[in-house]
Amino acid sequence: MDQTIYYRNKIIHGLYISLLKPIFFHNDPETVHDHMTKFGVWLGSHSLSQKVVTHLFGYKNKSLEQNILGINFKNPIGLSAGFDKNAELTDILPSVGFGFGEVGSITANRCAGNPKPRLWRLQNSKSLAVYYGLKNNGCEAIAVKLRNKKFKAPIGISVAMTNSQENTHIKSAVLDYAKAFKTMAPLASYTTVNISCPNTLGGQPFLLPHNLDYLFDILDPIPTEKPIFIKLSPDLTAGELNNLLDIARAHRIDGIICTNLTKKRNNPKILDSNVPAVGGLSGKVVEDLSNKLLSYIYQREKDRFILIGSGGVFSAEDAYKKIRLGASLVQLITGMIFEGPQVISEINRGLVELLKKDGYNNISEAVGVDCI
Repeated sequence: MDQTIYYRNKIIHGLYISLLKPIFFHNDPETVHDHMTKFGVWLGSHSLSQKVVTHLFGYKNKSLEQNILGINFKNPIGLSAGFDKNAELTDILPSVGFGFGEVGSITANRCAGNPKPRLWRLQNSKSLAVYYGLKNNGCEAIAVKLRNKKFKAPIGISVAMTNSQENTHIKSAVLDYAKAFKTMAPLASYTTVNISCPNTLGGQPFLLPHNLDYLFDILDPIPTEKPIFIKLSPDLTAGELNNLLDIARAHRIDGIICTNLTKKRNNPKILDSNVPAVGGLSGKVVEDLSNKLLSYIYQREKDRFILIGSGGVFSAEDAYKKIRLGASLVQLITGMIFEGPQVISEINRGLVELLKKDGYNNISEAVGVDCI
């Protein structure tokens, strides 16, 4: 069975690299993203197309299954927030092979985002420059759409503050977060409080410990039995990170996503000369920064927080490295765009091989082994 899937993925990868990717990469990236989202919505709206997609991209193995914070994950590979901004693809994500997905970030009010252009491909760097600025339809409209949904895989919902002038004031920003959190948390498998978007008018004020403390003083009393994550920036210093972890320990925070996009432009992994001055950078540019932060948190906190690794995952080896550094789950976007949608099952199949090679029966046994 694994050999059949191996050759299936090789064929699909070859077709993607030789036929589809050149067409996609010849066109405006945001236009391509919008068209592919519409196509994904269509695929997810029909049971037959869901089955066809599952046949083309699915992969299952018991050794990849985990129960984390009361949530059953069929495999550890998820879609990062930022791709499915308006929670439109929840019906098709499991068929593509994802073990979970995270939608959003969703804000209290509808947000048009930053002016175009706001998405660029850095092909030599295997990266994207992203300057969307939290474009989404707002929590109330998205909640109406999700209220009666039955998810086939866990769906996390990322919430953030609306990208507006009003939210440059901390009190307004906190109330904005609270509205989005209160509206979306009941609908999510878990909720992520995104405090690290690099593309908003207010900057990243909740990466300051006293502001994060204030934010969760307001969020903690909001009723929810679902797990809560925060998403951190890869650009934090060790001192900044230690202060934030101290605050996180004092509040109702179950996990941490490592990490969001990097704003740094002096990264040796940036191999392109046409890097825009605005936006955060994804993919291979952020991989080492994310892994360093992930490893640091795991070594300091051990099992206090569930960690999700995100940034630069293009292969099973990339994902396995994050797992061995302390991630229980792994997210990606850029790897799928550069390598094709079959990369999800390629990664999962490769993880099974790596587990067997190291003598592990389940993916959970490999979590953090390089940090012991």
